[in-house]
Amino acid sequence: MEKKCNFFSKHMKRIFDIVITLLVFPFFIPLFVAIYLMVRCNLGKPVFFIQERPGLNEKPFKMFKFRTMLDKYDICSGELLPDDQRLTKLGRWLRSTSLDELPELYNVLKGEMSLVGPRPLLMEYLGLYNKRQAYRHKVKPGITGLAQISGRNELSWEERFEFDYYYVTNQSLWFDFKILLLTFKKVLHKEGISEKGKATMSKFTGNK
Repeated sequence: MEKKCNFFSKHMKRIFDIVITLLVFPFFIPLFVAIYLMVRCNLGKPVFFIQERPGLNEKPFKMFKFRTMLDKYDICSGELLPDDQRLTKLGRWLRSTSLDELPELYNVLKGEMSLVGPRPLLMEYLGLYNKRQAYRHKVKPGITGLAQISGRNELSWEERFEFDYYYVTNQSLWFDFKILLLTFKKVLHKEGISEKGKATMSKFTGNK
């Protein structure tokens, strides 16, 4: 049964996000600076990958990540080369450790994202969701989420959307805390980084 909100999501989640972010951010500053310099030296400018993504109620916002790919184009078509041909060794390491997501803490502090929630996907997907899948936009997108600790990019799109729906309709303080703890475990074991046979994750093309 769909739930539009509960006490935690309406009154406590924002406080939870700010408190946790402010507590951990000082410890990440040296790492943030080190990664900034590595990306600047290995990939050049821009250091950050900035892309418009749909947020709460599908409202667009600019999401920040560390850049992991080179801007290499096909000479004939003028289109970007496939991900596996643009993803650098440093980029693979950043993705495997999820350190490319660190700049999203800025989005959390701005109130555009939450620490836990459905991952913000591409704007072009908005017209492809069914009603149940679109329910993921009833909450702010998150740096991590139930789908990320349940298989990450090894899941099918249908499975990911089902985990997103379950999270949205079952939010609680303990649930968010549990997902954060399990996220660290997943990151340490480098599980589900990419889809099998892919450098990242294949695009969502709609429902069959």
